[in-house]
Amino acid sequence: MKILVTGGAGFIGSHVVRAYLAAGHQVVVLDNLSTGRRENLPSGVRLEVMDVRDPKVPEFMAQEGFEVVNHHAAQMSIPVSVADPMGDAQVNILGLLNLLEAGRKNRMQRFIFSSSGGAVYGELKTLPAQEDLSPAPMSPYAVAKRACELYLNYYAHEFGLKSVILRYANVYGPRQIPQAEAGVVAIFMDALMAKKPPVIYRQADMPRGMLRDYVFAGDCARANLAALERGQGIYNIGTGVPTDSLTLWETVQKAAGQNLSHGFGPARPGDIKQSALDCQKAALELDWRPEYDLARGLAETWSWRVSI
Repeated sequence: MKILVTGGAGFIGSHVVRAYLAAGHQVVVLDNLSTGRRENLPSGVRLEVMDVRDPKVPEFMAQEGFEVVNHHAAQMSIPVSVADPMGDAQVNILGLLNLLEAGRKNRMQRFIFSSSGGAVYGELKTLPAQEDLSPAPMSPYAVAKRACELYLNYYAHEFGLKSVILRYANVYGPRQIPQAEAGVVAIFMDALMAKKPPVIYRQADMPRGMLRDYVFAGDCARANLAALERGQGIYNIGTGVPTDSLTLWETVQKAAGQNLSHGFGPARPGDIKQSALDCQKAALELDWRPEYDLARGLAETWSWRVSI
C-alpha cells in the first residue's frame, strides 16, 4: 500500500513508519518538524516538510494518490490547549479536515486516526473504560480529539470512508520528548540523567499521584499495522492496568538501576484523576493485544535513553 503518515517524524509516528516499512509498504511522511525530528526516520524515507493545515496539502495528496492516510500530526499538549484553545483547534480540527477533504476527492481508501483514550473519556468513576462509554472531554485538547472522531463518523456515513480511530492510553517509549502529551516517562528519565528530582503532580485525594494506563509505543505501532487491513470505528489501545505516578517513578528508577528523591506538586489544569482502557474490542476485531508490560517497556526505553 502507499501510505501517508502525518507526524511521522514524531514520537509515535516514527514507530508507525518503521512498522509499515518492515511490512513492505510504501511510506511518505508529512511533518512540519515543530516537534518531530528528521533523525527519528529511517534513512531513505521520503519526508515532506509541510503543516497539515497548509493549503498545498490537497494538491500534494492529489499528485501522490495515497491509499491510506495515517494521521498522527497534532498539537499534543493539554496545558498548551488550555492556554490556547483556538490554536489547538486550528491544528487538531482544521488540520484533520484539510486531510479528509483532500483524501475523499482522490483515491484514499482508509483513514487511521490517533485519538486519546486518556483524554476523551474524561474523569472515570470506574476502570477500565470501554468504547461505548459516553465521552466527557475535560480539556480543549480532548474536545478537539472528540470532534475529530465525530467528523470521521460523518465522512464514513456520507462518503463511505473506512476509518479506524485508535484511542491510545498514555504512550511511552524510545524517541519520546518530555514536552509531549503523556510525556511523564521521558520527564522522569531526563530527571535521572540530570540527577534532578522530578515533581509528581497529585490531587489531595490522590497521594501517590494520578492513575494512568501506560502502553508501549511498539505495541501502538502494531495496532496501526493491524488497522491497515481490518477494523472500522473506535478501538482502545492500552493495557487496562492503572499505575499511579509514584509507582511509575519507582519502576523507572528500577529500570535504570538508580535511586533519586522526588517532590510533589498540585495537579495541572486539565489533568484527570484516573484512566485505564479496556482493550477487548481491539483483541477481537483487530487481533491486537499489548505485548509489553511496564517493566519490560521501561527497560527498553531506558536502554534507548542512555544510548543517545
